[in-house]
Amino acid sequence: MNTQFWLFYIVLAVRYVVIAGLAFLVFYVFWPEKFAGRKIQALFPKQKDYAREVGYSFFTFVVFALYGILLSSDLVRPYTEIYTQISAYGWGYFWVSVFLALVIHDAYFYWTHRLMHHPRLFKAFHLTHHKSVNPSPWASFSFSPLEALVEGGIILVIAVLIPIHPLAILAFLLFMTVYNVYGHLGYEIYPQWLVNSRLGRWLNTSTNHNMHHKFFKGNYGLYFRLWDEWLGTTHVKYEETLQQLVSDREKQIAPEKQLN
Repeated sequence: MNTQFWLFYIVLAVRYVVIAGLAFLVFYVFWPEKFAGRKIQALFPKQKDYAREVGYSFFTFVVFALYGILLSSDLVRPYTEIYTQISAYGWGYFWVSVFLALVIHDAYFYWTHRLMHHPRLFKAFHLTHHKSVNPSPWASFSFSPLEALVEGGIILVIAVLIPIHPLAILAFLLFMTVYNVYGHLGYEIYPQWLVNSRLGRWLNTSTNHNMHHKFFKGNYGLYFRLWDEWLGTTHVKYEETLQQLVSDREKQIAPEKQLN
C-alpha cells in the first residue's frame, strides 16, 4: 500500500469517526434520556452490534480508498470531467455541481439498493448491512466487500458524468457522510414544521431509513423521497410513523417553552 492509499484511508476513517462518533456520544452516551421521545425504535443496539458496524465500516474504507487511487490515476483521470481551476466554471457552478452530485447519487443509490434486495443478490451484497435491524450511527458504512464496491462506484459515475472540482467532490462526500449518519441515527431530529413543509415532504428522514432496516423492504432512497414516491415503494406506514414521532416531540417541547 502506498502513501496515497493511506492518506485516502485516514481521511475517510477520521471523517467517519468524528461525525458518527459525535452523533453516538450525543444520542447514545451523554443525553439518551433527553432525546428519548425522538428514538425511532425503543430498544438500543447491543455492544456486539456496534463492534460489527465499526469493523465492517473500517474495511469499507479500504475499498473507498482504492477507488480514490483509481480515480486519480492516469488510467482513469483523463476520461473524467474533473477540473482543477475553479475559474473554469465559477463558484456558482461549483455549488451546482455539488447538488448535481447529490441528485446523481440519489438515483444511483435507489436503483443499486433495490437491485441488491433481489433474492439472488441480497445475501452476498446487502445482508451485512441489514444485520443492523436497529441501526446506530456506526452502521452508516457497515457494508460487505461487494456492497462497498457498489457504493464506492458512485464517485466514478459522478466524475464521468459532470464537470466537478476536487473540492466539490470533498464537499459532496462530507455531506454524504453527514446525511448517511443521520439516516442511521436511530432518532428523528427533523422538526415538525420541516417535515410538513413542501420541501420537507420530499426529503428523506432518519425514520424513513430506519423503517427500511426494520422491515427490510420499501424506503430505498437516500437523500430524497422522489423515487420511492414515483415508484410506489414508500412503506405504507411511513407517514403515520413519522408524524407520530414529530408530534410527540413537539408535545414534549411545548411544556418546556411554557415554563420559560
